[in-house]
Amino acid sequence: MKTIHNLAVTALLLCSLTSYSQQGKHSFALGQKDFLLDGKPFQMISGEMHPARIPAEYWRHRIQMAKAMGCNTIAAYIFWNYQEPVEGTFDFKTSNHDVARFIKICQEEGMWVLLRPGPYVCAEWELGGIPPYLLRIPDIKLRCRDPRYIAAVDRYITALSGQLKPMLVSNGGPILMVQVENEYGSFGNDKTYLEDLRKIWVRNGCNVPFYTADGATPYMLEAGNIDGAAIGLDSGSNEGDFAQAAKRNPNVPSFSSETYPGWLTHWGEKWARPDTSGLLKEVGFLLDTKRSFNLYVVHGGTNFGFTAGANSGGKGYEPDVTSYDYDAPISEQGLPTTKFWALRKLITKSTGKTIELPKAIPTVEIPEIPMKAFSTVWDNLPTPVWSVQPKPFEAYNQDYGFILYKTKLIGHKKGKLTITELHDYATIFLNGQYVGKLDRREGGRTIDIPASEVQDPVLEILVEGMGRINFAQNLIDRKGITDRVTLNGMTLMNWDVYNLPFDEPFIKNLKPVTQNLKPGTFFKGTFNLTDPADTFIDLSNYQKGIVWVNGHNLGRYWNIGPQFRLYCPAPWLKKGTNEVVVFDLHQTEAKPLSGKRTMDQVN
Repeated sequence: MKTIHNLAVTALLLCSLTSYSQQGKHSFALGQKDFLLDGKPFQMISGEMHPARIPAEYWRHRIQMAKAMGCNTIAAYIFWNYQEPVEGTFDFKTSNHDVARFIKICQEEGMWVLLRPGPYVCAEWELGGIPPYLLRIPDIKLRCRDPRYIAAVDRYITALSGQLKPMLVSNGGPILMVQVENEYGSFGNDKTYLEDLRKIWVRNGCNVPFYTADGATPYMLEAGNIDGAAIGLDSGSNEGDFAQAAKRNPNVPSFSSETYPGWLTHWGEKWARPDTSGLLKEVGFLLDTKRSFNLYVVHGGTNFGFTAGANSGGKGYEPDVTSYDYDAPISEQGLPTTKFWALRKLITKSTGKTIELPKAIPTVEIPEIPMKAFSTVWDNLPTPVWSVQPKPFEAYNQDYGFILYKTKLIGHKKGKLTITELHDYATIFLNGQYVGKLDRREGGRTIDIPASEVQDPVLEILVEGMGRINFAQNLIDRKGITDRVTLNGMTLMNWDVYNLPFDEPFIKNLKPVTQNLKPGTFFKGTFNLTDPADTFIDLSNYQKGIVWVNGHNLGRYWNIGPQFRLYCPAPWLKKGTNEVVVFDLHQTEAKPLSGKRTMDQVN
């Protein structure tokens, strides 16, 4: 890791030269039209990035890249379910969970911070950042004054405040403002709920200004903004948008809280590549009129593990790809893009400041990695629990991964099998033989079960829970079989249910078996590195599944594209022998992998 060490040393030297402007306490306030830093009008030129989506070893590099593009502020979503992965247990210390350290690095680099802590954030992130353990409560209501939800929110804000209170600008830190909720006017209209959130923050010592963020429409601003909070516009693109904010409250400043250089991509789509000319026109307008703005996102990063969310737009269920490159100015691997240089030129012209870029993070090409089939999910089943009918993951205290549902067919033994409300992807087996798959994306509900000579045929349904919906009215998106299974209209009863969380202990303790392989196979391979560096693991030889490198879950892959390579950062690799494990839902034949220097952009 010599190269990364040298980058860190260089970064420390740079930060000593750039942090002078933030020494000591400052004041930040809302004027009638302007944001006031130490009593003077201040234009925030913000770039958003999310510490959970970036290896902690690269936080400083990405912040320096945003600064070199011309930003003076970093906006950061904090994901509640990432900080509290288990109910009542918070992680603010390990790896990229240490959000206080991320904000401290922003300060060391001379950057201000807009804190976006939720509790709901959207962000194409699993359940919009809300912990899925809440979905174990059958009648829970989210983003409102449901007492059970509010109690959990209070616990979260209290814990987070304890970490970040020293980071407020009023206490000598870089946090200028805290956002209350996120785009609430697109979801609900309980302004008392929003006020309750603000009160929790104030009770925990938050004495900096608050802001809200909503679309620039009258009904969204009326429902989503609260008196005394600055108005964020998603996005503020023209004078008409800012006029809407002034109608809502003429006594607080407004800004473009999400100006979009790129856009998100779902599985099965082409990569989103918004037009750069429109972006430059919008940013030019904001710079010329001295409006503050936040680029969502300046750097996207990666939905590692099971963190990618989903939408439920006009196409139905739309799960997000693993990459959160977002066609952003700074690529997933931290490189400047064409948009970066265009925005840097525009911002530099406006501010007159030019800052040198940090050194690029090195990459490595890994030649062919031989793989071998070494186990199956069927040979690693835990002790089942019995259910009269199938229930969703949450009912079995499982948040992510897979669940296997198994039953004997009594009465009807062939015909039309219907899974009511499948969430999200199922492979179906009869007497151990693969029958087919159902995909929620395609509206799949029914499949034909063939005749069998077995007296008591065994039906198995292996269900993958993909990303929970993160936007709009379908947030309560439980996983697995969420209602029932019928065969020719007959409800199937008496199920054995196997929890398969595919978490670190599960993968670490896989039992090797190489006989009688069937879909649901684990493959393993090793590769050697002399100098670890970033790479992209090429999965184009596989169909659908998950990849781990040295125990780190890189995320999902799927041969429907557009993503065929998964980002693997150098801090997760080591000098010498490295191990890669692939789980594939369909493939039984081992095929080689490789490592590439760039993200595959094949559509």
